[in-house]
Amino acid sequence: MALYTRPLAALIDELQKLPGIGPKSAQRLAFHLLKQSTASVGALAKALVDAKEQIKFCSICSNLSAEDPCDLCRSPGRDQSQICVVAEARDLVALERTKEFKGLYHVLQGLVSPMDGIGPEQLKIKELLGRLSGRAPVLEIILAINPTIEGEATCLYLAKLLKPVGIKVTRIAFGLPIGGDLEYADELTLARALEGRREV
Repeated sequence: MALYTRPLAALIDELQKLPGIGPKSAQRLAFHLLKQSTASVGALAKALVDAKEQIKFCSICSNLSAEDPCDLCRSPGRDQSQICVVAEARDLVALERTKEFKGLYHVLQGLVSPMDGIGPEQLKIKELLGRLSGRAPVLEIILAINPTIEGEATCLYLAKLLKPVGIKVTRIAFGLPIGGDLEYADELTLARALEGRREV
């Protein structure tokens, strides 16, 4: 005998395909959705379909946007001389929340990962290079990429590619979080914190 009726089993299966959602979470979400009104579930389904149909990649920075170019690329108040390179659109959102960076962005849409068959040609690197010959001179490329093996490989590749162009290439500092204890930090984090030190 089947544990769930067919439509419920299908819903749980689809929810399990979402990142970070295991069988129990999928089951909880499915039962939650079934308790909602038809209008509420319809609004969720419409939002999903609308997002999928309307959101595309910005032709300039490859950020997710319903308009092309995106709001950030169209903004006259952004500093055209700096481009902050991130792996994914969610990284851009995290940086924008700080309200510290006033330049432009470029989303690579992933990281170099030979184990997963992702090489530089699968990323938006060619598009980044194309932006360097725009009408406003780019003076600095800031690499805001996570310090993972894939992130390191991507940064090394980009630095090697960009240095000969004569543009300053920097990388955001990594280190200890606010409120963190030195005693509990791993060696790599401490090493990065020392490398990224600045004058006070």
